[in-house]
Amino acid sequence: MHFITKGLGFAPMAMFMVLPFCAPVAEAGNSARTGAQAGSYIDPRLIDRTVAEFTGANIGEVGGARVPADQRLRLAHCTQPLSAAWHGTSKSTVRVECPDAGGWRIFIATRPAPTAAAPQRVVKRGDPITVVVRGRGFTVQQSGEAMENGAIGDWIGVRVGKPGRNGRKPDPVSARIERPGLAVIPAS
Repeated sequence: MHFITKGLGFAPMAMFMVLPFCAPVAEAGNSARTGAQAGSYIDPRLIDRTVAEFTGANIGEVGGARVPADQRLRLAHCTQPLSAAWHGTSKSTVRVECPDAGGWRIFIATRPAPTAAAPQRVVKRGDPITVVVRGRGFTVQQSGEAMENGAIGDWIGVRVGKPGRNGRKPDPVSARIERPGLAVIPAS
């Protein structure tokens, strides 16, 4: 998606935007430019190189720009080196700026690294589970019922034992899931 300043028009489905406070630019459809005027714009490939150097990844690679900067961009020439920084905390957008007085700022979307998948749930609420109490020189185990879902390493509530004479179920205890069907309560 482009957010373009007045006079540029919209480019097809690109992955960057130019903020409305950008430096003056020429109209995209103006073909009567002189050679000097045409050279007064920054080459969009310089934006691509700046993003690649900043992210350490090429266009289309994980971590790099999703797509190249649109070659139809007409941003004012910058006399100083372009600066780049992450925009936001997700590292999915790079902000490229011209530090000149009255300079411009453009945002380039990147291909973020895939996020780690959520841990796989190996125990579901209601599953029968063996509860093991481990201590120095002893191990005790008993059958129980998982009171909540969990993945390996999660602490969950487990109900152990049978209902008492009054028909009341025992209170759940906390145990750490070691593998499917097995939860451990470490004893000091």
